[in-house]
Amino acid sequence: MLRRLALTAVVPLAVLATAVPASTATASGPASTGPVPAAVPTSGPFAAARPALGPLPMPLPLPGFLDGGEGTGAGEADEARTRLTVSVENTGVPGADGTFELECGPTGGSHPEGQAACDLLAEAGATRSGRQELFRETPEGTMCTMIHGGDAFARIVGTWEGRAVDTTASRRDGCEIARWNSLVPVLPDVR
Repeated sequence: MLRRLALTAVVPLAVLATAVPASTATASGPASTGPVPAAVPTSGPFAAARPALGPLPMPLPLPGFLDGGEGTGAGEADEARTRLTVSVENTGVPGADGTFELECGPTGGSHPEGQAACDLLAEAGATRSGRQELFRETPEGTMCTMIHGGDAFARIVGTWEGRAVDTTASRRDGCEIARWNSLVPVLPDVR
């Protein structure tokens, strides 16, 4: 929506930039009877406040959040848009416990399944519901099945697509098991 508003503002400015100089020109030629009327006051209190006429400057490139992510803002080229620290414990899976760094755009860090995790995050970030639901904790009072999925516990902290993330996940009931499974491969598969 913000992108649409910005683009809506840029188009009229471009039209105005080409129309204003033409409205202040004087007509010349065989059919000319004098100056072309302009929308600038020639008498009264506003006569002294004449605008500086001429072409308006070209608009600057839109920041990344307005142009769909293709632009590069200040420091964006040097900094990954997604940077998460994933701490996992008590999974019972060899090599799954520990603290791992995950960077996306480009993929990096110590996460054992970095590319697959970045792919999941990019896929979720491409949809509005994915952006809203991916790291959201189970709401208080939600009815969940009383299935214990183990003692695995994880904490995810950092930024994802420029948004702050600080969440925990466990396998204490059916809702948390489903949430954990939706975060695989960011979290290890412990099924």
